Amino acid sequence: MTTPTAPAPFGPVTQLAWVTDDLDATEQALGATLGAGEWARMPGVRFEPDTCRYRDEPADFVADISLSYAGDLQLELIRPVAGESIYSEFLRERGPGLHHVCCEVPDLPAALTQARADGFDVVQEGTMAGGLMSFGYLDASAAGAAYVELAQISPDLRAVFAEIKAKAVSSPR
Repeated sequence: MTTPTAPAPFGPVTQLAWVTDDLDATEQALGATLGAGEWARMPGVRFEPDTCRYRDEPADFVADISLSYAGDLQLELIRPVAGESIYSEFLRERGPGLHHVCCEVPDLPAALTQARADGFDVVQEGTMAGGLMSFGYLDASAAGAAYVELAQISPDLRAVFAEIKAKAVSSPR
């Protein structure tokens, strides 16, 4: 008999994300090792200071993003292009590598309030895709990881993710 485990405090882990300086090489490596299928690229995603904060200051940065799936797990690649963010900071200080795990939450403001009350530093937060997704990154360095992202995803963006997943699953490496 197995002992039941408690769910993650902020929701299920739905994504693993890497920061890279070479999308092509990272896509190929994750295709070979994790079986990720077709990747969907979103070049030049801009995070603007009126909707994003980095280390408690308005943030203005650009990143190229690539998404795929390994089974039900979303894989995200982030290549910083311009401006300061936790992605450019990570790449500069640590080099390319696994950057964060993402947990979906139904109420991001409540989850961030709880995280702060539990002693977590929120190092970057904001919205993207015209408000279709809200996010906050918790410093997880005490656990030996870089970050845990909490994300609230709209039904419209969830539909986009479903299309990306369908293509990735139908074209595994």
